[in-house]
Amino acid sequence: MAGDEAPDLNWLLAGLVEKVPHARSALLLSTDGIKKAYSGLDADQADQLSAIASGMFSLARSAGAQFGSTPGVRQVVAELDDTMLFVSTAGSGAVLAVATDREADAGLVGYEMSVLVKSVRPALETPVRRPVAPSGAVASGDAAL
Repeated sequence: MAGDEAPDLNWLLAGLVEKVPHARSALLLSTDGIKKAYSGLDADQADQLSAIASGMFSLARSAGAQFGSTPGVRQVVAELDDTMLFVSTAGSGAVLAVATDREADAGLVGYEMSVLVKSVRPALETPVRRPVAPSGAVASGDAAL
């Protein structure tokens, strides 16, 4: 099932899941864990995977800052008993996550994720959110009576 957060991108993720043998699902999210589009998941699963993928991406970025020369992340892979989870950068502020069966060819999954990201990178980017002033806030210089 595809999500309704970004209907114009759901078909791209569905195509990736269909194209890659043993792929189960794909998810596009912002780096802070907000789902944008998904395929092969219901809305609750997409929320859960968004939190997991965002955490994995953040940990990898921290590791890069600590042990590498830059905090950039290309890809993080978690190999579980029966599942592999791939998390990669998908443009400025965006992350792509793909879950597969254990039998999937990791090189092919990474390659197809890269091809997808390169072909539609501008559409995948997520602008940085700015804090919103609380409603009813008093403007600077105005006195509350």
